[in-house]
Amino acid sequence: KELLEYVEDVLLNRCENATERMLEFAASLEPKCKPTAVRRKGVADSGAGAAKKAGDSWRDLPVEKRIAHSLVKGIDEFIVADTEEARACGKYVKPLHVIEGPLMDGMNVVGDLFGAGKMFLPQVIKSARVMKRAVGHLIPYIEEEKRLAGGDMTVESNAGVFVIATVKGDVHDIGKNIVAVVLGCNNFKVIDLGVMTPWDKILDTAVEVKADVIGLSGLITPSLDEMVTVAKKMEERGLRVPLLIGGATTSKMHTAVKIAPVFSGPVVHVLDASRSVPVVQALVDKNQKQRQEFVDEIAEQYSELREEFYAGLEDRK
Repeated sequence: KELLEYVEDVLLNRCENATERMLEFAASLEPKCKPTAVRRKGVADSGAGAAKKAGDSWRDLPVEKRIAHSLVKGIDEFIVADTEEARACGKYVKPLHVIEGPLMDGMNVVGDLFGAGKMFLPQVIKSARVMKRAVGHLIPYIEEEKRLAGGDMTVESNAGVFVIATVKGDVHDIGKNIVAVVLGCNNFKVIDLGVMTPWDKILDTAVEVKADVIGLSGLITPSLDEMVTVAKKMEERGLRVPLLIGGATTSKMHTAVKIAPVFSGPVVHVLDASRSVPVVQALVDKNQKQRQEFVDEIAEQYSELREEFYAGLEDRK
């Protein structure tokens, strides 16, 4: 009867959080139990006490594993305490290393599961909220570290100017915020335009601040079309600033097939926030030859992906 209630809530749209309630209920069941005989985890062994013990056993794991578990399962109850434990344990020299290490490792697992169809968008959003809490806990430590190091960045001293925004129609900002934090800690001046950002504001800001790179972020599928629009508008304006593409629904294939052909400047898809630093550094490399070699290599990869994509379409005919 309990399962029936959850199913009907989803099918009849009886409450706003029906999907999340269904996912939480599903996570509490024995994986091998039948739909006609659902059973809570641990109940078959020794009742509710065993179920609780089994459910809490992950709290005995090393801190990195606990952080990953919280991210994958979307549990925010312990994430601040675990993040602080990781920061203070001495294993990670800087607060940023906690983001680049266990937190990004956990989000990479989420990304892999999402890509394999084993996690769905509502679960990814829950994971992103947990990540946001963890990063939010670390940001004051990162800012204090930069202050003590004399880290006030001026136009003359920074490694480059990076404009980043979540595109119009999309309110998700966790990945964007992580990129902003990571690049900021690598001496880039980051101009964060927030969420739901129209293409004209992105381009006008990029021109105004003389951006070296523009980053576009999005989580939902319609954002892919909006990114294509931004690229087309950049081409129309003759703005050849390198374009960085990222977000849960984005992919190297989509970037190669839909975005790169409408923009003659450099376009690079970044799989996750932790990999944004070497890509952006390569795009602003003072050595023009090395920078051009990187851009040409990416362009060649995307050309091959387009050929592969269109060959696949021909095979289906």
